Amino acid sequence: MGKRMRETERKYEADAEKVAEPDLTGLPGVAEVRALEPVKLDAVYFDTADLRLAAHRMTLRRRTGGDDAGWHLKLPTSQADTRTEVHAPLGKSPKKIPRRLAAEVAVLTRGRPLIPVVRLRNTRRRVHLLDADGKALAEIAYDDVTADPGPSWTETEVELLAGKLALLDAVEERLIAAGLRRSSSPSKLARALGHRLAHAKKPPEPPASLDTAGDAVLAYLHEQVRAITAYDPAVRRDEEDSVHQMRVSTRRLRSALKSFRRELDRSVTDPIGDELKWLAGVLGMERDREVLAERLAQRLSELPEEWVTDAVGDRLHGGPGPSHFQARETLLRELNSDRYFRLLDTLDALLTAPPLLDAAKAPASVALAKAIRRDHRRVRRTIEPALALEPGQERDLALHEARKAAKRARYSSEAGQPVLGKPVAKHTRRMKGIQQLLGEHQDSVIAREAILRLAAEAHAGGEDTFPYGALAQLERGLAADVEAGLPEAWRKADRGKLAG
Repeated sequence: MGKRMRETERKYEADAEKVAEPDLTGLPGVAEVRALEPVKLDAVYFDTADLRLAAHRMTLRRRTGGDDAGWHLKLPTSQADTRTEVHAPLGKSPKKIPRRLAAEVAVLTRGRPLIPVVRLRNTRRRVHLLDADGKALAEIAYDDVTADPGPSWTETEVELLAGKLALLDAVEERLIAAGLRRSSSPSKLARALGHRLAHAKKPPEPPASLDTAGDAVLAYLHEQVRAITAYDPAVRRDEEDSVHQMRVSTRRLRSALKSFRRELDRSVTDPIGDELKWLAGVLGMERDREVLAERLAQRLSELPEEWVTDAVGDRLHGGPGPSHFQARETLLRELNSDRYFRLLDTLDALLTAPPLLDAAKAPASVALAKAIRRDHRRVRRTIEPALALEPGQERDLALHEARKAAKRARYSSEAGQPVLGKPVAKHTRRMKGIQQLLGEHQDSVIAREAILRLAAEAHAGGEDTFPYGALAQLERGLAADVEAGLPEAWRKADRGKLAG
């Protein structure tokens, strides 16, 4: 989805109108300082009317001139002075955003149009710092910038190319000595927008402390909402494991709204939970297809070769349900729907004005421990009666409910770790272990049901169904092994101060 690269650069400005150009000779590892031909750059920046991209430190521009003319999307990273830059060709229309770049920011724009917000004209003088082999280590750019609408200014930009971070520090020393200082604006766009950006709606910030239950719960909610919005572009790019990770974040968020009902107003959070359930289902269509396909392929590999006819192989490799293409097409359609965008807006509102109840004022350590114990007791109330049932469909359904309870207990335990530390980390591992065992059992149940559906299709087509019976028996054996080990696994997990 566009050419992606990391860009590490620093910007500098001066109080005076004119400063002497710095002495760049003798820098470590630099054998030559080479001046390049000046270039004239003309860039139009695009954003929503309320500057959603700029408020999230993102820039989208179409620039002509220079050796990298085209569309550029710059995204923040966790590393200082470094951004991810995504490129796309200029295209024919100066106002038609490339679909690949629009998809990268759809989680923020949410159906709102991207429009021109400012134009920057820049006369740039460049200097390359070269090593002994002639490789460019860094570029220093001296820019004379005019914004339309907006001010004019000069700035110096230093971009790391093949050099190390230490070179940036060494260049900075020379620039400071020449009368420059780090720029007060993070980008040219931010400087051009000025007061317009200052009045733009900023994303909600997480609590500064974890003192109260409300603080701790909100911090966890912020973490999961950030994860959902971070994985959204990766899902649109079809990156490996992105659908699974976005789904897990969605489930964690929904689970937290349930676990912390004493701290959060349910009249507000329950409808959000319903929409998160919908989103998890949308994401699950593709993820469940992947998991089932892998499992069926593994079972197929365990059969004697003479049992695996072409007809059996074709049916299992095709699998029941939608194809990858169909599932992905449905997923992208829903991720571009008004319903999904409304959910994202609702999550922003939840974090901006959290519906905290009086119980949220309690000390975080006390409230979180109580929530973790409540969720653990819920696991006990579901798993122990399930284990007492005879093997069969009723027990399968009961163990599936126990799995959901174990997952909720794991997630509330995770939320408590920053406050409660090592004891809750051990409890989390125990709940994760039980959840995984129950998950293996549920995957076996689902695989068995899929095999029986394929067997029915084979029978209707006049094919031999014996291999399908063998596959189903393999899955029954795996489920039975899990059921046999669950009582002892639960006995070991049902302990500790947080077990309730």
